Amino acid sequence: MAKLSVELQKYFLNDAASVAGDSADSVADSPIEGSAESFSSQNATPAVRSDEVTLNEILEIAGERTFGFLFVLLSLPSALPIPAPGYSTPFGVVMFLLAAQLVIGREQLWLPEKFRKKGFDRTMVQGLIGKGIPWLQKIELVARPRLTGICTSRLGRTVIGIAIALMSISMMIPIPLTNTLPAIGIFVTGFGLLDDDGAISLAGLTICTVSFAATSTILYLLVRFGFEGMMRIVEAAKETIKP
Repeated sequence: MAKLSVELQKYFLNDAASVAGDSADSVADSPIEGSAESFSSQNATPAVRSDEVTLNEILEIAGERTFGFLFVLLSLPSALPIPAPGYSTPFGVVMFLLAAQLVIGREQLWLPEKFRKKGFDRTMVQGLIGKGIPWLQKIELVARPRLTGICTSRLGRTVIGIAIALMSISMMIPIPLTNTLPAIGIFVTGFGLLDDDGAISLAGLTICTVSFAATSTILYLLVRFGFEGMMRIVEAAKETIKP
């Protein structure tokens, strides 16, 4: 089975370049307008993909590795050290639904049709994937099937599902510092699930635990001191731990 980085690059990046090249060639080689061959030649040109990427399209790529694949892909925009506004909440909702299905033991994914048809700008998705592939490749260098029971047993998948559900809720909270670390936890845990690598999933669960503690602390500070007071405390903590 091809590695995730290879499949994403082939589908989103290489194919995009191929489509662009084919479009340029077709313009150069197209017959003069009004000629007898014009209509049939246009019909013979392959259809260009839409300007949006839907979850249905992503599910087709995922195949049998649906859960791990989607956790990795949907957490990627928020896990990357680049701005990705607008992704945390909708992707957090979808990942929460996926995690809940892991907890109840579903083998086959179910998502409401409105989520499956949800579209995201293809150019933006391609840009995020382009920036994320180097990170994927680094993890793929060490990923291999080990401690597989953590990823395949009923208990292991339940624990993973609960952890990812909590991180998804954190991603949906519109408060600073509650998105990136949870997304990284989901990303790493999901990657282990994707490759049946229990060691990587354990590392991801550790990140999720740290993230849960951080989010809980932030929410406590918010309730105790209000938003401005919380931000002052966070900024003071950042200054304290700066090297």
